Amino acid sequence: MSEATILEPPLDPPRAAPPAAHAGAHDDAPHGFWSTYFFSTDHKHIAKQYLLTGLCMAVIGGLLAHVMRMHLAFPDRAVPGFGEVPAGTYNALITMHGTIMIFFVAMPVLLGGFGNFLIPLMIGARDMAFPRLNMMSYWTFLVSCLILLGSFFVPGGASPAGWTAYPPLSANVAYSGAAWGVPLWIAAVALEFVAFLMGGINFITTAINLRAPGMKMFDLPMMVWMQLVASVIFLFSVGPLVAGAVLLLLDRVAGTGFYNPGAGGDPLLYQHLFWFFGHPEVYVILLPGLGIVAEILPVFARKPLFGYRMVVYATLATGVLSFIVWAHHQFVSGIDPRLASAFSITTILISVPVAITMFAFVATLWRGAIELKAAMLFAIGMVGVFFWGGVTGIINGSAAADIYVHDTYFVVAHFHYALIPPVFFSLFAGIYYWYPKMFGRMLNETLGKIHFWGTFLFVNVTFMPMFGLGLRGYPRRTFDPRVFAHLGDLHPLQLAATLGTIGLLLFQIPFVLNFFGSLRFGAVAGKNPWRANTLEWTVPSPPGHGNFEGTPVVYRGPYEYSAPGRDADWFPQDVAPGRPL
Repeated sequence: MSEATILEPPLDPPRAAPPAAHAGAHDDAPHGFWSTYFFSTDHKHIAKQYLLTGLCMAVIGGLLAHVMRMHLAFPDRAVPGFGEVPAGTYNALITMHGTIMIFFVAMPVLLGGFGNFLIPLMIGARDMAFPRLNMMSYWTFLVSCLILLGSFFVPGGASPAGWTAYPPLSANVAYSGAAWGVPLWIAAVALEFVAFLMGGINFITTAINLRAPGMKMFDLPMMVWMQLVASVIFLFSVGPLVAGAVLLLLDRVAGTGFYNPGAGGDPLLYQHLFWFFGHPEVYVILLPGLGIVAEILPVFARKPLFGYRMVVYATLATGVLSFIVWAHHQFVSGIDPRLASAFSITTILISVPVAITMFAFVATLWRGAIELKAAMLFAIGMVGVFFWGGVTGIINGSAAADIYVHDTYFVVAHFHYALIPPVFFSLFAGIYYWYPKMFGRMLNETLGKIHFWGTFLFVNVTFMPMFGLGLRGYPRRTFDPRVFAHLGDLHPLQLAATLGTIGLLLFQIPFVLNFFGSLRFGAVAGKNPWRANTLEWTVPSPPGHGNFEGTPVVYRGPYEYSAPGRDADWFPQDVAPGRPL
């Protein structure tokens, strides 16, 4: 079959007459340019706004990483296209790279983008519960992006205080020299949190209240479950950090001493407040990525998701445990050693439900009729790179081992394997899978596979050498490695990591060409090119305003593939029993 062939299931199941709530759902679509593309309340447009803004921020974050890596590989030379990298600038690059990748790429793409696009479609709703709040969420997020990027151009430059903004470095202008950069960083992150609080309220309300008739909670696609749990985690964890940021701002601008030991304060307080949010934030980002993988594996293995309910319970357990692990980030900060033992146990304990989820994914592949489309390759790749992050996390969770590798490149390698490659692999998997539904066109598979293999290779070339650097005691955040004579023989590993970064960036070019080129030249996509079961594949690609002409009725769970006694190897959620496809 040629790529230009329109992909379509054999027959579209007949529907019941639409109820009043959905009658004419496509008739009230906005017609003006601004109301359609800029100030739309349609969840699909808002999703695309989040997606494209997040991808633009990813380009900026990636270029910052390139400058840092080039400086570390060649510390005595100017970086081509950038120039000299002084110490203060290097600190600002690290701070902004981490901030952008975690708060302004992973969250907007995985939650704002995929969450907004998929939750109403997957549950049979015509939009979010609060469409205007949804629009306000995106514009608040965009303002936070502009504030963050604007901080590069103020006197003193962007914040150099690290993405964790620990005091006293962040609390005293004399220590960082960034009189404006740090307050703008705080304002940008605070506004971003406000945006995602609005989004989280919408996600939870929509998923609980607007499900199609017949759709029970255990009929929800795993992507919706993951978005739901991630939103709850975010809502309950972000409050302490907002309070901590306000105290930090007061220390800077009002002369208070909440984190100043000389004034009776304690900088360790900020670390507790930050990591009470910071570690659950890992799962806020990770869970939507796992949800994407959970949707893709059954489709391209033509098997049900192994242990659906077990994965749901494991996800809930992960969410609960994520609130009682934060102090493993502070084993060397002077906390009571008896507390260190307790947090070691909880940190290692959280690996159990996460491992259950990952092994369920592997079991889903077992004896499946696997089709290695680009989406499937990225989904499997996500499982592979995350295993490295998960296994090395056990070392960081053990106080005795963590003290040895603390603040070394081992930690950098671990959290990148645990978070950043999994985020990007699941992000790309999601784009290759749902692009036909979002834009009505198919992506080019050949370019997609080139993109995957190059990305997979150079991710490992970039981050694998960092384990070796860390185990040899190479400290992270080192501006000039030449100041440590004993690190000189490790320079080839820094050079390898830098070459890996360059390769990683170059292999994103096929993706960019594919993404934008397919908008015009991609094969036209039918409703259901992957023969999938969930409700978003029952509507045209792309869906019209209001999503569904009538209210869908759900008869089963989302993962009934290769069911015995059926001719077709998929069974959409809205097809009544006994009715053929």
